Amino acid sequence: MKLNKILSVIVLLVVTVTTFAQGTIRGFVYDEKSGEPVIFTNVFLKGTTMGSATDVNGFYSITKVPAGSYTLMVTSLGYDTAKASITIKGNEIINQKLFIKETMIQMATFNISAEKTEATTEVKMSVSKVTPKEIQSMPSIGGDPDLAQYLQVLPGVTFTGDQGGQLYIRGGSPVQNKVLLDGMIIYNPFHSIGLFSVFDTDIMRNADVYTGGFGAQYGGRVSSIMDITTRDGNKKRLSGKVSASSFGGKVLLEGPLKKEKKVGGGSSSFVLSGKHSYLEQSSKIYQSYFKSISTDNARGIDTTGLPYGFTDIYGKVSFNSENGSKFNLFGFNFKDQVNFSDQSKISWDSYGGGSNFVLIPGSSKTLIEGVFAYSKYKIDMIEADGKPRTSNVGGFNGGMTFTTFSGDNEFKYGFDVLGLSTNYEFTNAVDLIIQQTQSTTELGGFMSFRWNLGNFVLEPGVRVQYYASLSELSPEPRLGMKYNLTEWWRVKAAAGMYSQNLISANSDRDIVNLFYGFISGPDNLQENFTKQDGSVEEVKSKLQKANHAIFGFEFDLNRSVTLNTEGYYKAFTQLTNTNRNKIFPDNSEFSNISDELKKDYIIETGNAYGLDFSLKYTSTHLNVWAIYSLSKVNRWDGITEYNPVFDRRHNVNLVAAYIFGKNLNWEFNARWNLGSGFPFTQTQGFYEGLNFSTIDQDPTSANGNLEIAYADFNKGRLPYYHRLDLTLKRTFIMGKNTELELNASVTNAYNRENIFYLDRVSGNKVYQLPILPSFGMSFTF
Repeated sequence: MKLNKILSVIVLLVVTVTTFAQGTIRGFVYDEKSGEPVIFTNVFLKGTTMGSATDVNGFYSITKVPAGSYTLMVTSLGYDTAKASITIKGNEIINQKLFIKETMIQMATFNISAEKTEATTEVKMSVSKVTPKEIQSMPSIGGDPDLAQYLQVLPGVTFTGDQGGQLYIRGGSPVQNKVLLDGMIIYNPFHSIGLFSVFDTDIMRNADVYTGGFGAQYGGRVSSIMDITTRDGNKKRLSGKVSASSFGGKVLLEGPLKKEKKVGGGSSSFVLSGKHSYLEQSSKIYQSYFKSISTDNARGIDTTGLPYGFTDIYGKVSFNSENGSKFNLFGFNFKDQVNFSDQSKISWDSYGGGSNFVLIPGSSKTLIEGVFAYSKYKIDMIEADGKPRTSNVGGFNGGMTFTTFSGDNEFKYGFDVLGLSTNYEFTNAVDLIIQQTQSTTELGGFMSFRWNLGNFVLEPGVRVQYYASLSELSPEPRLGMKYNLTEWWRVKAAAGMYSQNLISANSDRDIVNLFYGFISGPDNLQENFTKQDGSVEEVKSKLQKANHAIFGFEFDLNRSVTLNTEGYYKAFTQLTNTNRNKIFPDNSEFSNISDELKKDYIIETGNAYGLDFSLKYTSTHLNVWAIYSLSKVNRWDGITEYNPVFDRRHNVNLVAAYIFGKNLNWEFNARWNLGSGFPFTQTQGFYEGLNFSTIDQDPTSANGNLEIAYADFNKGRLPYYHRLDLTLKRTFIMGKNTELELNASVTNAYNRENIFYLDRVSGNKVYQLPILPSFGMSFTF
């Protein structure tokens, strides 16, 4: 009897230990052909509900796995299924790499999607995950697809023009959008022509674009985040790509520095990319064409060619260990120049470098990531009158992030540090050199959680940002939520508080300004601010601040069609802008004058709100994307309420990609954009301006200057903008690893005269780019 009881207790203990002893299976998924990580794909234990999606590094972690034997599987569209037998004993951690091979067979019944899994287990509020595949489905202006062209179709994004255009995201100006490349800050990601970014699509792995409501991991900006990750380079063989078009050329080279000695072993690799624009030279081919469509330069182009040029170089070396940990070194140099026929010139130069790492501790469930980098940006402008203007910003940024996984739950925390200096110098109307130089340091710490509670997903977080130059601490809570009403219908919401110190060297009121400079936030702002209701409040902070609130729905209408809709509200509770109302110097002589009339920079407030709708249809041969954005942006500067020049009420984008042919070697891409007109200040009339420089001046005989009488600020609206872009591609398979692609594109296919701006004195209308064909080819090996 006693023996039976003892045996029963032993059996119970064994069952209990077996039941509650839970381990972790983690690792990386790689492309067998190139050794590159496979991102956003499903890894799961066959016959169970336990699984995980790989992240941007190809990393997965399946926790709370009971002891036992399992079959670990990975499935991804376009790849064969990979399997591995796993036996886990108790509370142990097993590292398992998986390699998957591309397949030529597309299964129509395939329905396992990491994106589908993430849609139910993560909030994913106002974020677009952009891969090269999505970018390549867009019409490629100039032959090579570019991130700048793809970003223009994202919900909530407004693009102001083909020349000098910038991206404004849900009411935020470009300086309020933070751009990270492998964790390194990029201060100007777009070239002056506005059609091209500094990034090479072929070296990109992924770009996360947050248009609002982003989590506590990100700080230092009040509007949006663009976080770009590049590839490590081919670990198996030397490969590359050479391309040329009527707009520019590009060379890409990648390969192993040290190959794996065994499958899954350590290795090192490199990737090097360079692209160069010869628009200024090649556009002379179109010289007679430009003259035939241009009247008094009405098309906004110099009839001798397009005066734009740029060169972009990026390199990266990656060292990978056997367990998947890696260390990267990278560097870049981006250059841009514009030479107008009126002798004004603009050029900027951006360069930097740094390192980042991913560390997988052997005995810990925590993933450790870190970055340290330095980058600098300098822009010079010489006006037609010979007066120079210069701005530069540069410094370091670094930080570490720790992520711990527990089933579908996640705990993330970390810190970051930023040190930068700015210098802004220009020559005023009386030839005095005005210079502003500042240095600042920012420290940030954050933590966030992701809890999956049945059908409910909760992502609370908090960030604390300290601005040393202003001696100001900014606590910033963040919150994201999602509720899965059904398998096909989800409701989500997000809110947060945000701050930043960096401001633009030009005004939000400028219609066209290719001079894109930076200044650290001034510490001599006005002491009081007049609100719209007439009340006056004390200014207690020198920072720019905003609050976000977003609510939306996700619908899976069927296996191929998804609908996402979001309503947002951004309250810009404090902004810093160039003071266009200044008429008095800021000195003791005018101490009794209101700050709004004498400070160089003033405080503004504003709001941005709207609705974004996105409808996607996806199939093997045809992809269609329809986007509509309804928005309104306003500002208050203490005197006047106005709509900034990027306030576009309606914006529509229709995008289609069709793959056809016997071997699916033809592809047709189209994009049509319709946007309502931007605000502008109308001209009421002209008058003769006299300066009365002497007391005895006779106003009846003196000659004055032509002056303009302006109407109310930005009360007019330009006409609607619309444009159709088309691309046709043909791919020729020339060998196992080689292919040739020929492409033809046309920008503004029906030659729409989209107004750029109006010359107030002559009355001439200056238009955006005309119909512009281009041809290109690329050779991949």
